[in-house]
Amino acid sequence: MKYVLLGSLAAGAMKKQASRTTNARAKLSQLGIKIECVYYTQGGFDFVDVVDAPSAEAMLAFSVWYAEQGYGKITSCPAYEEREMVRALHRAGVRGRPSRAGRGRR
Repeated sequence: MKYVLLGSLAAGAMKKQASRTTNARAKLSQLGIKIECVYYTQGGFDFVDVVDAPSAEAMLAFSVWYAEQGYGKITSCPAYEEREMVRALHRAGVRGRPSRAGRGRR
């Protein structure tokens, strides 16, 4: 399953950037999590990654490990492809319904 990771670095984490990224990549690999892309950002989060994890437990294990190392915090968001969303809408019985905002307008 794909996840979007929203990361906030701890104070001083940039001083240990090389070891932080090397250790994090090793831990991800150990847990069977594959990195698809990494972006450093400005604003509410310091980085955004997209990964492919074998399970929610693997993702949780990485998030806990990352915080334990003192590197910062990660918010992991499950990410769904468009086809998965369309199937979910079908199963929920909401695909194809007219929007409420558009009713009564001509």
